[in-house]
Amino acid sequence: MGEKDERTRIQDEVAGVVSNVLAEREVTHVAWVAAGGSNGGFYAAHYFMERECKGIASHMYTSNEFVLATPAYVDEHTLCVICSMRGTKETCVAAKVAKERGAATVALYVNESDLTKTCDQKIAYESIALDESRTERVNSSVALMIAMSLTDQTEGYAHYDEAMRAFDVVDAIYRKAFDYAQPLAHEWAARMAGQKTIYVMGSGPAYGSAYIFSICNIEEMLQIDSPTINSCEFFHGPFEVLDKAKPVFLLVSVGRCRAADERALDFLKRYGGENVYVLDGKEIGLNDLPDTVSEYFNHILFSPILNNVYMRALSAATSKDYNTRRYMWKVAY
Repeated sequence: MGEKDERTRIQDEVAGVVSNVLAEREVTHVAWVAAGGSNGGFYAAHYFMERECKGIASHMYTSNEFVLATPAYVDEHTLCVICSMRGTKETCVAAKVAKERGAATVALYVNESDLTKTCDQKIAYESIALDESRTERVNSSVALMIAMSLTDQTEGYAHYDEAMRAFDVVDAIYRKAFDYAQPLAHEWAARMAGQKTIYVMGSGPAYGSAYIFSICNIEEMLQIDSPTINSCEFFHGPFEVLDKAKPVFLLVSVGRCRAADERALDFLKRYGGENVYVLDGKEIGLNDLPDTVSEYFNHILFSPILNNVYMRALSAATSKDYNTRRYMWKVAY
């Protein structure tokens, strides 16, 4: 199989799964259900659906909340896309709840588990944390493909072909950005090494990446406090904690919400100090994609750069092994 054929295989697989769902039911709602980083990884798909799809309502839930307070609309007209790398317990339970309500269920997974046993269909993905993984095959990319295919097959998406071609080249863009960001990340990490709190900001299509960087990379992996702030909400409370010493990491997105990030950046330049750091989507290659679809690829490029470059650099600077945990997998919870 040629390289181009291998790249498009996942696109064809996703389109086939969506087609199977639509062949047996009308879908009026799609629910993206997962926990932690897998939950945040659905943000690109959810953002796309809300901006492009008129006929299907999109919703995102963390798994346990979906189980404990299942939305009333979940029925045979709902598609639940449920993600877990290894089969997180509450995510597996969420899949069973969705099935009991009559929803169509699709599992996104790395390792087979009760999740893949429960769901109607399954799509394997590759871990974002592994250097050999292809960017178009990680969970956030597969979910975004599902959202785009679902929209295209139900009501048409004018830029579907452009988006699929973007998936063909996104890994090469990521590899270039990976090398570009190395010295920048190490310089940033050296300044952050003694900090007890690092604020992460973003908005719109990049907010999911900011959230994952906070809760998974900085808090879970490195045990450093890291509140996430939406750039649009910055001026409605959080900016009151800003001073010249405050560590802030701002993601500047490409697309319609860029104006909010730039407004926040202007304020940070005036009242922040040398611990303010900016990562612009234009720097990491989003401008290499067509303007018609680049907005929806913010997460696809920001998240692996944050996880595999900036988190690793901070791990090295703090001499903290990012594979260690205090509680996760060690105590009952």
